[in-house]
Amino acid sequence: MSASHLATPIAQRASTAREPGRPGRRRRACAQRRLSEGDHRVLARYVDGAGCGREVVTRRGAAGSTLVIDRERSTHGDARLVAHIAADEPAENAALVCRRYLQDAAVGRGGCRPLNAEDANTAPFVVPWEPDASASALADAAGVVDRLGRSYALDLVHSRLSIPELRWCRCERNPKRGIELRGGPVSVREVIGSLESYEPVCTLTGRALSTHARDDEVSTTVLRAELARVQASPIVLNRGLREAVLSAVDVQELSMSEIAIRCGRVKRDRRGNEAGETSWLSRRLGLAPEGGHSTPTPWIHSDVLALIARSGLGISPREVEL
Repeated sequence: MSASHLATPIAQRASTAREPGRPGRRRRACAQRRLSEGDHRVLARYVDGAGCGREVVTRRGAAGSTLVIDRERSTHGDARLVAHIAADEPAENAALVCRRYLQDAAVGRGGCRPLNAEDANTAPFVVPWEPDASASALADAAGVVDRLGRSYALDLVHSRLSIPELRWCRCERNPKRGIELRGGPVSVREVIGSLESYEPVCTLTGRALSTHARDDEVSTTVLRAELARVQASPIVLNRGLREAVLSAVDVQELSMSEIAIRCGRVKRDRRGNEAGETSWLSRRLGLAPEGGHSTPTPWIHSDVLALIARSGLGISPREVEL
């Protein structure tokens, strides 16, 4: 049985048969209950190109999350992680991911990495920022400086509160006077975007929050919220993906147009000739600015990053995440 004859996902077939008189909310609750009653739920079964019977199943993960796993049907070996779905996502997302995964596999696209022990103990989209001694040492020695020569530092700023706030501030050098001028506060996300790197900003921020955790004379509310938003946000840095695409273009001689076509971004000229929408790809990678902006963005939505990585490059998104 070839990849083109992949079985229709069980969850997809079940969703097409509507149960009369049963509200959507109750159906979702039942789906969540089925997930909690057992460790595994089969979404689809298929035969791969080598004639091996495989199945896509769900398994409970950390913090109420759901792991979508592709494995051998008989031995349950060769387990691979298809997706890690957060607890607050609808249960139906597992079936949607499975269907897209099988569609990509049928045409030889996509792929996923082997499942490891840490996956079951890690909640998706929440990255615990552990102290990074090397990042802290580098920051202490050379400061936090972006590619434009602007430096950043944590400092106390006055606000409407009766006590000062701990915030990141930007310093810009005055070339005429040869001195640095301390500017106003900037967000954690803005500093990370200027550096195109999460470190050493996250390590230094986490250390400062720990230091002032019981300090009644300094407010850390805004700084703590900014770091939490960076941790939980689906908007991530695109530098790793950009480097991977440029490497594929240089080493594999894969054109930007072909990568865009693989992602489903196709444009046609007046004669009907098709080509990849390279302008879309360049904007997503931070090579060209968005409309109405003068500089490229360092950010990309994690869903778009996953699309370009899986469909465009045929690699796991985790390989290009920073």
